[in-house]
Amino acid sequence: MTKNKILICAGGPKYELCSFEGFKKEKGMYFIGADRGALYLLEEGIVPHEIIGDFDSLSEEEWELIRRKVKKIEKHRAEKDETDTDLALLKAITYNPKEILVTGVTGGRLDHFEAAVRSLYHMKSHYPHIEHKIINRHNEISMLLPGKHKIVKNDQYRYLSFFSFEQAVENVTLRGVKYETTAERIEVGSSRFTSNELVGEEGYISFSSGICLMIRSSDL
Repeated sequence: MTKNKILICAGGPKYELCSFEGFKKEKGMYFIGADRGALYLLEEGIVPHEIIGDFDSLSEEEWELIRRKVKKIEKHRAEKDETDTDLALLKAITYNPKEILVTGVTGGRLDHFEAAVRSLYHMKSHYPHIEHKIINRHNEISMLLPGKHKIVKNDQYRYLSFFSFEQAVENVTLRGVKYETTAERIEVGSSRFTSNELVGEEGYISFSSGICLMIRSSDL
């Protein structure tokens, strides 16, 4: 069964989660809880459509609460190759969605965050037709493949930053932003393309090769 938009909530620090208010009202949103993320969703008043993971971060009381509330549960043993977030991503892919959002993977352990970014790259490389994003209250991270990408104004994420991922990004053109460029290069390790801003309702970035990590952020 196809799902248009999927939100995965993982078990990272609760203070790093995105705001769920808008997603609660969004028709057709499909919620997947990964490990402790299942409990986070319930605490937000959202009964996840399904949950997946080893759930080793939960107490017996928390696990029993989740078992009573959630109908679709896929429990894995703790000794496994994939992270719980990876398992949730693989499950989400089976629904052939247009967009997958992941929250609960920032803050706390840096190895978990790095693993999430690597998973984002892996998924975007293998499923380029699906939009993948990591989100929290102040940031939105996405991987861009070569081509032209429209950027629409979002007051929640005022600032725009662009970084090369694993290889240089070639022929970068930015339009509709405070600092425009034409046929520039984002070197690996460069911070030159940090903290740009849209000047109107929309702009775009285009480039010919490489993988571009786009981060949209706010100070609030």
